[in-house]
Amino acid sequence: MLQLDKIRLAVVSALLLLGAVDVVAKTPDGRAHANIPPRPSVPVVAPPEGGPVTSRNGTQLPPYNTTYYFDQLIDHSNPSLGTFKQRFWHTAEFYEKGGPIILMTPGEANAAPYTGYLTNRTINGQIAQAHNGSAIVVEHRYYGLSNPFDDLSDTSLRFHTIQQAIDDLEYFAKNVKLAQPDGDSVAPGKAPWVLIGGSYSGALTSFTVVNKPNVFQAAYASSAVVESIVDYWGYFQPILDNMPKNCSADVQAVIAHIDSVFTSGNTKEINTILKLFNMTELSNHLDDAAGALRNNLWDWQSLSPSSGGGTFFEFCDALEVKNGVSAGPKGWGLQHALQAWGTFWTKTYYSLLCGDADVVTCLGTYDPTQAFWTDTSIDNAGRSWTWIVCNEMGFFQEGAPEPHPTIVTRLVRPVYDERQCPYWFPEKFANQTHPVPNVDATNKAYDGWFVKEKHLFFANGKRDPWREATVAADGTHFQSTPEQPLALSDGFHCSDLSTPNANVDSTVLAVQQQALKSIAGWLAEWKPSGH
Repeated sequence: MLQLDKIRLAVVSALLLLGAVDVVAKTPDGRAHANIPPRPSVPVVAPPEGGPVTSRNGTQLPPYNTTYYFDQLIDHSNPSLGTFKQRFWHTAEFYEKGGPIILMTPGEANAAPYTGYLTNRTINGQIAQAHNGSAIVVEHRYYGLSNPFDDLSDTSLRFHTIQQAIDDLEYFAKNVKLAQPDGDSVAPGKAPWVLIGGSYSGALTSFTVVNKPNVFQAAYASSAVVESIVDYWGYFQPILDNMPKNCSADVQAVIAHIDSVFTSGNTKEINTILKLFNMTELSNHLDDAAGALRNNLWDWQSLSPSSGGGTFFEFCDALEVKNGVSAGPKGWGLQHALQAWGTFWTKTYYSLLCGDADVVTCLGTYDPTQAFWTDTSIDNAGRSWTWIVCNEMGFFQEGAPEPHPTIVTRLVRPVYDERQCPYWFPEKFANQTHPVPNVDATNKAYDGWFVKEKHLFFANGKRDPWREATVAADGTHFQSTPEQPLALSDGFHCSDLSTPNANVDSTVLAVQQQALKSIAGWLAEWKPSGH
């Protein structure tokens, strides 16, 4: 059985490294369905090639991808329910006695591909290297193979909460025994711990510092989505602000036209657009058809300073390059852009997004019997994340309200996404047609935008689509302080976690250097305590 588990893990890890973040996913970025928004996920940073790791003193250490297991409590409010096996990865490559312990969870993903965060290819490893520390990546409960139960049914997911995840980090830090010198005596109080996270796990970092103020000596939160928001139309604002002007002009024109036609009742004009995008099968659900075009904008999230171009820019080129000539800042106009978008969608993009799946299977959201709603098998990050979305955080990515400019349809509103929550979780939301996530409770419990804590470093990117849920959101004007710095680069989503990004973007490098200086000062203040 153990050998089969190893084989399965190898296969899962290989798929993950190839980009299929969830084994059950249909979309290239790991979403369970092409009309389900992307998660606020930490980008994968690849570790060096496999093989043993050599410590500073020449000792041969296990490879970065060596999996360890920790007995985590199923329910921190009722320890009598027992424990489950929580996976983690660890290296003492840079460790010397008295050094800090650098802890990170990648959050809402199978954590196996994230062993690069043990190395100095990331800010985690840079901190460990600078301060003789060891590094840990721990898998979040209900993701990957770290599950209290053998399925992701509504009943099993009852212990899947933000608070339980926070409690996990504290319990892990206080009880883990590490395979390193003095690995059984490095709990907080005996060694300084640094908590790091990005995106959702960046928010979890902030939440943990608020909720467990005396566990971690320092914390680093990248692109941290600290403010839970139901109608998160602001996701698309940094994209609108930073995408090529000709492309944004034409995208706005096309979306305004589609929304106008789809709400006109003119069957002939509606069918003309549906035919152009090969979506005639969605004629009964025009919100699905219009909402599907968000995918071309969601591709922005995969960009980074070190990645160069990507599918997003292929899309803009398809709209804006005509006969080898690029449009001016106002674009080519509606007629050309609409036809060009339809051609790109049908000839190039649909197969990348949906593979061989038919339009209704890939893009429809009105059949509650479809497999992606009902699949309760483990290692399905889309399902686990949607539980948090529907219950605690929201983040429904919709069109902007009038009269604000929008690059995605206004036909998709929060009720569109709230309707889907009972499809995913019929027991939890029995007799509720549009359950509203309780974001007010989340923001109240963990301070949201208004967090004020010591030794908490916030790093954000101007071009990050999740920026509007961070402390760098437009209009918030939160001040950077020595105890809670706020640093902003020209980067994208979690760009500052990656060393390769800093190598090509001086603004990302500046954020990392500022963080290293702040964390060095905070670690210098640490003193052992009795707890």
